Amino acid sequence: MIADADKVRIDQYLTEQLDISRSKVQKLIKEEKVLVNGKTVNANYLTKVGDDIFVDSDLDYEIDIEPEDIPIDVLYEDDYLLVVNKESGMVVHPAAGNYSHTLVNALLYRFNLSHKDDKIRPGIVHRIDKDTSGVLVVAKDDKTHELLSEMIKEKKVERKYIALVNGIIMHDAGEIDAPIGRDTVNRQKMMVTADNSKDAITHFKVLKRYKNENKTLIECKLDTGRTHQIRVHMEYIGYPIYNDPVYGKNKHTTPFGQFLHSKSIKFTHPITGKEIFIETELPKEFQDYLDTLDNEI
Repeated sequence: MIADADKVRIDQYLTEQLDISRSKVQKLIKEEKVLVNGKTVNANYLTKVGDDIFVDSDLDYEIDIEPEDIPIDVLYEDDYLLVVNKESGMVVHPAAGNYSHTLVNALLYRFNLSHKDDKIRPGIVHRIDKDTSGVLVVAKDDKTHELLSEMIKEKKVERKYIALVNGIIMHDAGEIDAPIGRDTVNRQKMMVTADNSKDAITHFKVLKRYKNENKTLIECKLDTGRTHQIRVHMEYIGYPIYNDPVYGKNKHTTPFGQFLHSKSIKFTHPITGKEIFIETELPKEFQDYLDTLDNEI
């Protein structure tokens, strides 16, 4: 649609034009499903006559998410939060066209969760990709959710990942400081770009080099938590995650998904003050593949 009003907040303008609730419009904006002149905006953006506004409203925020009896691996639990080990292939929360068989469906079957953001993502403080496995913290109440979110924003939560990448990284360690935004061609992807982007910093260190197979095992630590951050950053410097169907070199991938595992999380409990450190082993498929590489060296 083409805007026909000046200096009106975009959330207010779309509420009137689309006849939907302002909260839903704000959620669409937060999910980067509203573009103005091809770029994402904040809810307080003021319209200009002639603005080209695109809205992808496929995501239905009014749906009810059903609890499902799906096995999940709970690594830690108390009255305020829990830490789970998500398996590769499981979507964290419902989205358009995928409202069941997610981690949220499984969590709702067993726990009462916070609803700070909206009912489609109860308890979810941070996310990892569908085909990324490993540690994820979940809030049980709104206060804990708010405090954990603030801790992540202030870089008070330490998250480490293990990744197998294509290519031999000769440096033992490094830092990738490159802003990430939506791919200008494919809106389902992210890219390193100076336009309409957010700061993103990834630290990595080499754990092992598999020279015969031209692969490197690394540990990554995040200063920020942008969508697809490790996958985008490693592809950007020329060492994409092995088996990554989106950013990888080889599109003929295996069912396991990219070899990226959320290894550990460390933080001070926002309510009790207790030091929490949770670590989990690599998925069997990941470890089994590394064992085959070991045998070939």
